[in-house]
Amino acid sequence: MSKIRLCQRILLLSLFFLSVVAPLVFVSHRLNLLTLLGRREFLEDLYRATYRGDTLKLNAVEQEGADGLEEPNQVVYTEKDFASTISYYSEKNNDFKESGIAGYRTTTLERNVSGFNPDKGQRQGAQQNELSFMAQGRNIHDSQRMSEKNIQVTNKKVQEIKDQVILAKAYLKIAPPSSNLRLRDLEQLTREMELAVGEATQDSDLSTSALQKMRHMEASLSKVYRAFPDCSAVGAKLHTMLRQAEEQVRSQRHQATYLVHLAARTAPKGLHCLSMRLTAEYFALRPEERKLPNENKIYHPDLYHYAVFSDNVLACAAVVNSTISTAKEQEKLVFHVLTKSLNLPAISMWFLINPPAKATVHILSIDNFEWSSKYNTYQENNSSYPRFTSELNYLHFYLPDIFPALNKIVLLDHDVVVQQDLSELWNINMKGNVIGAVGTCQEGKIPFYRIDMFINLSDPLIGKRFDANACTWAFGMNLFDLQQWRRHNLTAVYQNYVQMGLWNIGSLPLGWLTFYNKTELLDRQWHVLGLGYSSDVDRNEIEQASVIHYDGLRKPWLDIAMGRYKSYWTKFLNFDNIFLQQCNLQA
Repeated sequence: MSKIRLCQRILLLSLFFLSVVAPLVFVSHRLNLLTLLGRREFLEDLYRATYRGDTLKLNAVEQEGADGLEEPNQVVYTEKDFASTISYYSEKNNDFKESGIAGYRTTTLERNVSGFNPDKGQRQGAQQNELSFMAQGRNIHDSQRMSEKNIQVTNKKVQEIKDQVILAKAYLKIAPPSSNLRLRDLEQLTREMELAVGEATQDSDLSTSALQKMRHMEASLSKVYRAFPDCSAVGAKLHTMLRQAEEQVRSQRHQATYLVHLAARTAPKGLHCLSMRLTAEYFALRPEERKLPNENKIYHPDLYHYAVFSDNVLACAAVVNSTISTAKEQEKLVFHVLTKSLNLPAISMWFLINPPAKATVHILSIDNFEWSSKYNTYQENNSSYPRFTSELNYLHFYLPDIFPALNKIVLLDHDVVVQQDLSELWNINMKGNVIGAVGTCQEGKIPFYRIDMFINLSDPLIGKRFDANACTWAFGMNLFDLQQWRRHNLTAVYQNYVQMGLWNIGSLPLGWLTFYNKTELLDRQWHVLGLGYSSDVDRNEIEQASVIHYDGLRKPWLDIAMGRYKSYWTKFLNFDNIFLQQCNLQA
C-alpha cells in the first residue's frame, strides 16, 4: 500500500508540475516571439524614418479591425480612389509598394535600394528581415556618400522642384470640390516645397530635407497622375486654366506696351536738365557770341548736306559726331538741324561749346518758315503713338521748300549712328528717281513690310493706284534728289493725300504713297534697322552697316533701351562733359 500511495503522490506531483511549468514555458516562448516581432517592427520604423526623413508626418495610419496597427500607408492617390472620391488611405497593403517603391524608382537613391520591398509575399522570419533592413541601411549611407562626391553647381533640381509645385497646384485646382478636404496633405506638402526651395538658384542651395520632400512629392504626383482615367473633365479644366492664363498674359502685355509707350514719350529727367542748363548758358551770351562758324558754307551746292529733324540735344550730338568721325573729308560736311524754337537755344549752345571739328552746323527753327502758311503741314490729333504726333516727322515732305538752293540732301533721323564714310552715297545713280532708300521686303530680314500691311487698299481711290505686294522702304537714311522732287511736284501729291484724310496713317506710309514708283532701292548694307525694337538683329550686319537705326520705341537715350546695342551709340558721346555730369547723364 505504501508503494501504491508513493506512486500516486509522484503522479500527482508530476501532473501539478506540468500544470505549472507548461504555461510558463508557453508564455516564455510567446514572449520571445513577440520580442523578435517587436524588434522587426522597430527596425522597420527606424528604416522608414532614415529613408524618408520627416515624411512619417505625412503618412496616414490605417487600423484594420482586430488585426492591430498595420504599416503606415503613404498619403498618395490611386486611380480608383480619385475617380470617385480621393482617399487618404489605401485599401490594400500593396499600396505602400506602389507609392513607396514605384514612386521613387526614378531617383538615384531608390536605384541604390531597389531590393527593399516591405510587403513582398510572406514574411520570412524576423532575423532575415532584420538583416535585410540593415543591409539596405548601409546602401542608403553608401548612396549618400556617392551623391556627396558628385555634387555639381547646377539648378536642375531647383527647376524640378518648381515644376513639381506648379503641377501640384494644377492638380489641386483640377480635383473636384468634394475632394478638397482630402487633398490637404498634398496642399501642405506644396507649401512646404515652396518654403524649402525659397530663393535657391542652385542645387547646392537646397537642404537635405528639401531633396527628401522632392522625392516624396514625386511619388505623390506619380500617383495623382495615374488617378485620372477620364481625361475629358481634366481637359476641360485645363482649357479653362489655359484661357485664364492667356487672358492674364494679354493683360500683362497690354500693360507693358502702355508703359513702354509712356516711357518713350516721357523726356528723361537728365535730358530735361541738360536742355535747361544749355538754354540758360545760351541766353547768358551776347548776341554776337551765339553765331555758329562757317555760315558761308550753309547752302553751298557742292558740299555734302545732311538734314536732321530733332528736339533732342544728345541725339543730334550723336548723329553729328558719328558722321564726322567716319568722314574722309570733314570740311565738306554741312549739318542742318531743324527743331522747334523752344529747343533751338539748347542745341545751338551744345555745338557752340562742342564745335564739330571742320564740319559746319546750321540750326533752324521750324516756327520761322514763311512758306509754311500756304500748306497745311500738320494735323493735330490725339494719337498715343509718337509717329502720329510729331510735327517734325511731317516736315520731311517739304525739303525742297526748306532748302530751295540745294539739289541733293541726305536725311538722317536723330536715332541713327553713322559707322562708315557716306561720301559714296552722293555718287549713286538715282536713275531719275526722287528718293534712295533701303527696301524692307527681304524674306527673313528685319523688318519685313509690304505696303498692304499698313495701308487699307480696299478703298478704290487708293487701291487702284498701288500694287498690294509692292515693296516698302525705310525712312531714316535717305538720299533725295530735290531737282526731281520739284519736277514731279511731289509735295503737292503729299498734300492731296493729307486732304483725303490719310495723314493719320503716319508719316512712313504717307512716304510710301508719295514716292511710289519714284524710289531707288539701295544696298541693305547702307542702312540696318531694328535696333530700337528687335533683339534679333544680326551682329555682323550691324558691324558692316554704314548706318544703324534705332527705329522703334526703345531709343538709346532712354532707360528702356536695349543694352546689347546701346554702346554703338554712347561711344560717340563724351560723358565727361561737365553738363552731362551735372545732369547725371551716364553711358
